[in-house]
Amino acid sequence: MAAGRAFLGAPCSSLAAGARRLAFASPLPRTLTPALRCGVRGRCIASASSSPDAASSPEPYVLTTPLYYVNAPPHMGSAYTTIAADAIARFQRLQEKNVIFITGTDEHGEKIAASAEASGRNPKEHCDAISSSYKTLWADLDIEYDKFIRTTDSKHEAVVNEFYSRVLNSGDIYRADYEGLYCVSCEEYKDEKELLENNCCPVHLKPCVERKEDNYFFALSKYQHKLEELLTRNPDFVRPSYRLNEVQGWIKSGLRDFSISRASVEWGIPVPNDTKQTIYVWFDALLGYISALLDDGEQASLQQAVDHGWPASLHLIGKDILRFHAVYWPAMLMSAGLTVPDTVFGHGFLTKDGMKMGKSLGNTLEPKDLVERFGADAVRYFFLREVEFGNDGDYSEERFINIVNAHLANTIGNLLNRTLGLLKKNCKSKLAFDSIAAADGGLFRDNIENLVDKAKHHYENLLLSSACETVLEIGNLGNLYIDEQAPWSCFKQGGESAEKAAKDLVLILETMRIIAIALSPITPSLSLRIYTQLGFTEDQFRLLRWEDTKWGGLKAGQVMSEPKPVFARIETEAEEDGQASSKAAKGGRRKHAAKDL
Repeated sequence: MAAGRAFLGAPCSSLAAGARRLAFASPLPRTLTPALRCGVRGRCIASASSSPDAASSPEPYVLTTPLYYVNAPPHMGSAYTTIAADAIARFQRLQEKNVIFITGTDEHGEKIAASAEASGRNPKEHCDAISSSYKTLWADLDIEYDKFIRTTDSKHEAVVNEFYSRVLNSGDIYRADYEGLYCVSCEEYKDEKELLENNCCPVHLKPCVERKEDNYFFALSKYQHKLEELLTRNPDFVRPSYRLNEVQGWIKSGLRDFSISRASVEWGIPVPNDTKQTIYVWFDALLGYISALLDDGEQASLQQAVDHGWPASLHLIGKDILRFHAVYWPAMLMSAGLTVPDTVFGHGFLTKDGMKMGKSLGNTLEPKDLVERFGADAVRYFFLREVEFGNDGDYSEERFINIVNAHLANTIGNLLNRTLGLLKKNCKSKLAFDSIAAADGGLFRDNIENLVDKAKHHYENLLLSSACETVLEIGNLGNLYIDEQAPWSCFKQGGESAEKAAKDLVLILETMRIIAIALSPITPSLSLRIYTQLGFTEDQFRLLRWEDTKWGGLKAGQVMSEPKPVFARIETEAEEDGQASSKAAKGGRRKHAAKDL
């Protein structure tokens, strides 16, 4: 389900005239049980009476990344999506929401079988290896997901089978022949008018192959008006707004029924009423968002999964798979009698040095390498700060190093380090005042609190870059204040000046405490290091809520930790070479001087 998966559509006119409707011998009832009727905000309230705590438990905030396609190890595009999702999930937890953060891997289909064969493994071994590489990278990037679903999980297959049955019973699945030019890499039939010379796919530049298949189709065209009504009634269903315009354009141009099975692909979930065919990857993979809600070991059923928190609050995806999530998926859910998600957010692509990334160009960006070289905090901060969420963004190593050094090492890290140094030298690392008393009557506190409110607004509206920028403004205010007040000079004067200087240090350290919380969705490890240097424990950090950004967290008598850099400045090769040359020159002069003596 990751970037690069294409959709398969077949125009109604392409279907064989003799297409026949199918139904199971024992179909599900068309009238859904009360458990599937929806309550406030469209969230299903199934089985509410079965649990005495259901009414009092907080409504879940279900957040998903795409289920990443395991034809190859994770790349920077999938890492970017997951970093953003993790930041949103962390902010929602600070808001005391009951967050269920879902990620996982999409493991069925023709490309997977081909990739496994090329690597000398069977499909299951291949999927195990690639899925494991995703989990490893997510750990390296400080991703704290709640559910990791694999579409090869048995609980997922049970949910897919039940969902298929519901849609079949709704009269929205039928069988028909389709013949056309098929791109294996895209996993879609192509219209001849969109192909290049020699019937080459414009995306993968490989010739498409002639295929004729007897498939099952989903009657997407039936939901044309319902989808138009959905977008009119709820314009926030697709975000940003310019993505909504794209989706509205697709729907207005006319929806085509699409294939949901394959007769020639063995690596997949068998069609329940026809084991000679397997369910097409999108009709399979999208259900992972629901099957992921099931707990390990519990009975796997569609209704049980729905009861755990469906619908999703936010689907976070790349713009290339917007059509599946904003058109196909809601229509499928409507057919099955389930509620559509609250929001589908389609973000942009990443480029490197202004160019599209690709192995053939030799300019790929490996997230594992970035983390090993620069650390998770630097990677997370750069991509969330520098890429306006929703738009395309570019990576260059020079800009990466400059931004990270200027913001994390200098503005934030150096402010903390020099303030703690002054506190150690002049106050034996102990606070002489609490932060409320230290800020009494000053405008500094008001300015900080206004910026905190501004950052919260940005987080709530998925403006992650703006949230980073606002937290950095807090750091800039702190640096400006300490430079203007010059507490190092005031301590030397003694008396009231020294007392004022001690208060100023408390102001800055309270500012750093607030920064640690406000930036924790973006740079969780850096925030933890800041917080523990302020004399708190890791357990206290884990219990923080956004409410704790309120001014007044530091108390008189609190002892700060030993000052040490919380973020090491990244040295460029030129700087390292220059330092080595400088050291060599100094060493040479010393030797020369010794010889003269």
